[in-house]
Amino acid sequence: MIGYIARAVGAPTPTLVLDQRQLPKDHGELRPVLTRVREWLEEHGREDILKFALVEPSEHPLYDLDYRFVQGLPTGVDRFDFNGNCGHSILASVVAADGQAWLPRLAPGGRVRVRVLNNGDQVVVEVDEARRRSGSFTVHFLQDAGARLDDLLLTGNPVDQLLTPSGVQAASLVSMGNPYVFVDATELGLDTEEKLFGAGDETFAQMLEIRVAAAELLQWPTDGVFPKIAAVGGYTPGRLAVRAISVPKWHPSIALTGTTCLAGAASIPGTVPERLAREAGLQRGVIEIDTPGGSTAAAASVAGRGDGADTLHWVSVSRKLAQLDEPHCIGSLKNYDYKEETAWQPLTV
Repeated sequence: MIGYIARAVGAPTPTLVLDQRQLPKDHGELRPVLTRVREWLEEHGREDILKFALVEPSEHPLYDLDYRFVQGLPTGVDRFDFNGNCGHSILASVVAADGQAWLPRLAPGGRVRVRVLNNGDQVVVEVDEARRRSGSFTVHFLQDAGARLDDLLLTGNPVDQLLTPSGVQAASLVSMGNPYVFVDATELGLDTEEKLFGAGDETFAQMLEIRVAAAELLQWPTDGVFPKIAAVGGYTPGRLAVRAISVPKWHPSIALTGTTCLAGAASIPGTVPERLAREAGLQRGVIEIDTPGGSTAAAASVAGRGDGADTLHWVSVSRKLAQLDEPHCIGSLKNYDYKEETAWQPLTV
């Protein structure tokens, strides 16, 4: 099996892109295959890879690629989360698919339409700049016609009061791209951008407590990946500062889906991000974001009168870079029956 390692700038880990046609569709049958892939990665010093993109050319006439995302969990090589999405891994998949000639050659102005099989997301990757084995992209997350803004609220409330071991914490629980918990960084004692970006283990643990409280409120597993969490600050006019948690550490920037979700949340009246964006003087639907790993921008297309009944058409995130590594031979799938454990034959790179 040939795997392609690619990385989008700002992602916490690289992504291993695999041909979905060579893999089982059922999660129960897929888990042992991916477990063996992770064992191979560890044997070859690539235990840092926790993101897996399963990709193939789409047979649907409206899409170019079908994509499934799997998050490897740090608690064991056989632990995975099959829910959710990862925008950085979508970019990794696009540059890998280009390298395999599954797409017309990437060129400025070109667009790759991706169907996310995990959750039904519709994503269009627009090529801003194309180079050999890399590119710069704008990513558009499309919404079905008539999607209401308040439908993005996981509890129906712009703000929920979460009971944590450290006390009650106000948070907005929003889902677009992926479900997120957004909290005001100043309520965590982080009243400057320097404090937010330099926060350490104590703040990390406090944010994990808030995330667990949100999962309990939603009646979701507390040891899973979702919802994710990010602290947002409005320290500079016209900009928001964000610090997010990934698996299993601080995110070096913020997930592409996190930027998407933040842009959606900042368009919903009464949410934590919307209040902070308004106080920072940001126009509705446009946000500029600073993170420890750099800056990015997002725009949301919203129609309506400025309330929760407004409709969201799309969110676009710009200035995203991705680069393809060399292909790696991970194992042989010739005459491979994933139901027979003896069929797997690891190969040496």
